[in-house]
Amino acid sequence: MDIEGLGDKLVEQLVDNAIVKTPADLYKLGLLAMANLERMAEKSAANILAAIEKSKTTTLARFIFALGIRNVGEATAKDLARHFGNLDALMASDIDRLQQVPDVGPVVAASIARFFAEPHNIEVIEQLRAGGVSWPVGVPSVVASSPIAGKTFVLTGALPTLTRDEAKDMIEALGGKVAGSVSKKTDYVVAGAEAGSKLDKAQALGVTILDETQFRELVER
Repeated sequence: MDIEGLGDKLVEQLVDNAIVKTPADLYKLGLLAMANLERMAEKSAANILAAIEKSKTTTLARFIFALGIRNVGEATAKDLARHFGNLDALMASDIDRLQQVPDVGPVVAASIARFFAEPHNIEVIEQLRAGGVSWPVGVPSVVASSPIAGKTFVLTGALPTLTRDEAKDMIEALGGKVAGSVSKKTDYVVAGAEAGSKLDKAQALGVTILDETQFRELVER
């Protein structure tokens, strides 16, 4: 949930002192309970409580990732969020439907199905929601018809108007993937100023190279 200041040692104290028994309990913490912890000043406690409050506003992808489902990493969490659009649809999906998500095979699908079949996990999720954890409502993905669905991109150099994160978000929103290095499996390299060795390798491998204008034209088809 990206809560600033909530490190491993503090979590251990909260659990060992039976202050926190489920993730949802974090959102019920008060200043007194926090300030009474070892080496915890009142100001530090207030800062952590403020960070916990801030983390209530998140994204569906981050929330899915934070659940700690076996075999579900950050990239898979994004794929699930994009495909289903909302948590209830994901929770209600069976193994067959889960395998319709890009890169979700039988092992990952089974892990997800098992997680949401556990009543305790559903209870914690509902407690988190009741505690104010929320995210923008999305709609199921329609990336199947996108020209870049399933394609692998590498971003290199500085683009004129887009940041690296903005370009990555555009690609992922349409079902594409962003890799850190160029290989034979790379479909497109988006190159900006001072592109360097990645551009050289793409040229050597015959990978399609796009500038920002060409990239925008591709994603906006």
